[in-house]
Amino acid sequence: MAGFLLQATIYLAAAVISVPIAKKLGLGSVLGYLFAGVAIGPILGLVGSETQDLQHFAEFGVVMMLFIVGLELEPRALWDMRHRLLGLGGMQVGLTTLAIMGVCMLSGLTWPISLAIGLTFALSSTAIVVQTLNEKNLMQTPGGRSAFSVLLAQDIAVIPMLALLPLLAISGINNAIGVGPGDTHGGGHAGGDSSMSLIEGLPAWGVTLVTIGAIAVVILGGLYLTRPVFKFIAQSKLPEMFTAIALLMVVGIALLMTLVGLSPALGTFLAGVVLANSEFRHELENDIEPFKGLLLGLFFITVGAGINFELLFGDFVRIIGMALGVMLTKALVLLGLAFVFGLKGRDQLLFTLSLAQAGEFGFVMIATAISTNVVTTEMSQMLSLIVAISMFLTPLLFIMFDFAVARKSAAGGDTRDEDHIDEEGTILIIGMGRVGQIVNRMALGSGIKTIVIDNHVDHIDTMRRFGVKGYFGDPTRPDLMHTAGLMDAKVLIVAVDDKDAAVRLVEIARKSRPDLPIVARASGRNDVYRLYAAGATDIVRETFDSSVRMGSYMLTHMGWEKYDAERMAEEFTKADRGALLELAQLWDPKVDVFENKPYLEKAKEINAQFNTGFLANLAGLVDRNDEDETEEELTEDGAQDDPIK
Repeated sequence: MAGFLLQATIYLAAAVISVPIAKKLGLGSVLGYLFAGVAIGPILGLVGSETQDLQHFAEFGVVMMLFIVGLELEPRALWDMRHRLLGLGGMQVGLTTLAIMGVCMLSGLTWPISLAIGLTFALSSTAIVVQTLNEKNLMQTPGGRSAFSVLLAQDIAVIPMLALLPLLAISGINNAIGVGPGDTHGGGHAGGDSSMSLIEGLPAWGVTLVTIGAIAVVILGGLYLTRPVFKFIAQSKLPEMFTAIALLMVVGIALLMTLVGLSPALGTFLAGVVLANSEFRHELENDIEPFKGLLLGLFFITVGAGINFELLFGDFVRIIGMALGVMLTKALVLLGLAFVFGLKGRDQLLFTLSLAQAGEFGFVMIATAISTNVVTTEMSQMLSLIVAISMFLTPLLFIMFDFAVARKSAAGGDTRDEDHIDEEGTILIIGMGRVGQIVNRMALGSGIKTIVIDNHVDHIDTMRRFGVKGYFGDPTRPDLMHTAGLMDAKVLIVAVDDKDAAVRLVEIARKSRPDLPIVARASGRNDVYRLYAAGATDIVRETFDSSVRMGSYMLTHMGWEKYDAERMAEEFTKADRGALLELAQLWDPKVDVFENKPYLEKAKEINAQFNTGFLANLAGLVDRNDEDETEEELTEDGAQDDPIK
């Protein structure tokens, strides 16, 4: 017992120390876990061979991760991914296998060994890629979704790959079953102990029927059994029972998939998709998330701890060269596929860099290749080392991606040539993000022609796919603004989320067109003051209206009549805008607000007014003699002339 507790303390302490440091340095949590494993394994020698057993257990984190991913992916979204799942994913596996196989044969290896190595290195790390894409909020980008499609296709492809390996066995190789660096992985995904297999000894048609039946159990159980089971569990009013049923569901599905020779990760992903529209989705996600995070972290630690530095330093240049060669070969294939499937710019780069490594299923392939006498034990040790090194280098590739994107943004968004603006519009909209899109749709729906400009290629290309036209270019360039029709525009909408660029745009427009109405987006009070000073006609705080609506709902839940709550919201809006206008006139860009005494005094005065509840009197909610005042009269007291919205 003491030994187990000591090992648990070592692993947890390594994670608690390394991961926060790595995150603070901008390296990401995955690299932190890998460094922790290297520290407690090869460097300090605090852990030993038990890391292989732990890695087999920790791979269950991948199973849980795909279950949670499935919960966030509705069946309709999965159907929309079918072309990338089959086309992009299938071509990646096939072309990468052939490319690496060809390189191996040129180096003198036989074709069965070369094919086995090609299949092994064609797979990428679902654990690292999905974790990092979620951390960096890149999963919903075209590049992120394409990468996920390929990963899912690879998980499906593992099944026929494992079935193919025994056919590649070479006479003369007689490995002892269960030896080698990946022996603990051997049964985990390949079907497990044959004594517990549901398909052992069945004819081909029997295997097919059992497999289809297992998948049907997962789908039908998710559709028809989860609701009554969860309602029954809810009656116990014990929160731990929800956690227990969530774990039971994931573990049970993983076991069923293993018994029929399928990937547990694939089965739990399918279950997650089935439950994506369930009312218990968030409950399941919250219950599984902590276990998923810890197990994935443990898996990454075991990868770092399992690196054989003795073998690595014994032939350092050759092994590193082979690892980089594998990653370069995969990257070239991925880059070509990204071009064929229409990925551009940062999405093309993200797709290429994120999938260039080998993955955790590579350990499974290597273990099976040893047990079926396809490769020697000595060769398997080197192959396992290449897989581990490529996984270790993957977080560095994501750092390269961040650096490349940052450089493009600093240079003006993207390197593509600016579009030629050949149309004229009544309204000039700058920014095609979530704010600019809504304003543009409202204008077009009103029959008003618009010219939309954005300096992000992704925004422009994405909206063009939906039939919405926009132009790529740097709107802070005065010549581009004039080309876009600044001098003839009736209204200018500044909807960019770059605060400095927004101020610069307002200054340019106001200098050229003193009469032009300029409606600008602001996020905080400082942005309001800067835009006001720059000459914006109307300034809209992006979260203000939604916050006022929330306040109105609050009042109704406190027992107020709906009319009274709305009346109070109107008075608050007018009072707040008036107060902000007064503060904007006192704001000085050269003086910190905490050093600006007139500003501070006015702010204190305004807050003191609000704290007295004066709005209730102002709105007539104490003395209801003015209930007959019309909405038109409410807007005639100057609020409509207020530039701050």
